Amino acid sequence: MGLFGFGKKEKDKMKDGLEKTRTGFWGNIMNTLTGSKIDDDLYDELEEQLILADVGGEVAIKLVDKLRDRVNEKGLKTGEQASDELRDLIADEMRPEAEMDLSGTPAVILVIGVNGVGKTTSIAKLADFYTRQGKKVMLAAGDTFRAAASEQLEIWADRAGVPLVKAGEGADPAAVIFDTVKSAIADTAGRLHNKANLMAELSKISRSVKKASPEASLETLLVLDAITGQNAISQAREFCKAANATGIILTKLDGTAKGGCVVAVKQRLGLPVRFIGVGEGIDDLIPFTPEGYVEELLPRQWKH
Repeated sequence: MGLFGFGKKEKDKMKDGLEKTRTGFWGNIMNTLTGSKIDDDLYDELEEQLILADVGGEVAIKLVDKLRDRVNEKGLKTGEQASDELRDLIADEMRPEAEMDLSGTPAVILVIGVNGVGKTTSIAKLADFYTRQGKKVMLAAGDTFRAAASEQLEIWADRAGVPLVKAGEGADPAAVIFDTVKSAIADTAGRLHNKANLMAELSKISRSVKKASPEASLETLLVLDAITGQNAISQAREFCKAANATGIILTKLDGTAKGGCVVAVKQRLGLPVRFIGVGEGIDDLIPFTPEGYVEELLPRQWKH
């Protein structure tokens, strides 16, 4: 493993995938910091730029207030020094309290999300990632409500080279999961009509996991679309509570020049980002590390 907990290949993918973000709104932030003296105008401009970069107003104010305190405490004089502190503050904002729990036998990852966010492709990419880690992976097509959902996942399972358990349209998702808990990354319905249905269905699936294997561990990852940014986070709040999610997969980061929603996810949803999607290839889903992400957002060697 290399810098920031992953290898050079993953670091290069993150760098390439965040090109729009780094040279877009976050490039403006670096220009603001490195091209100005530290004064009230700098803080006002930085807050505005963070909001434009999709960090969100509440988090932007919090970061700027903390930065002001750090600058005063340490007696910093230059924008370059302030940018180093901002990197640390942003990384702290995104840092998870604990790693994913994949210690069970089997380790089950339940993947949830509304239709269109890249849920099925993220599942295939997860399967590929863990296969490359030497894990034995099996997929479960638990989205039995959406027409052709199983067929779509089957195509991706073939690309990832992993087996798939599926049932007919309208089958009981919990039964599919039960049958697959040998070692499964499970795809659930992207569209459940209300919170009560969602709670009931996911609770049933969770019980099925434990019933099939009392030693199983269970992580529930919610897929969000980075392009829709703060709107996705707002819409996900109730979904997260209902689904008892434990982490986030943030897709399509290569398609946005903002990328700041990553910073706000943990503060607004109370959940850490676990993986980010930085391209369309099957190996373009990479583990998220706050330090690695910040280094790509706000590179230390910056040219105007």
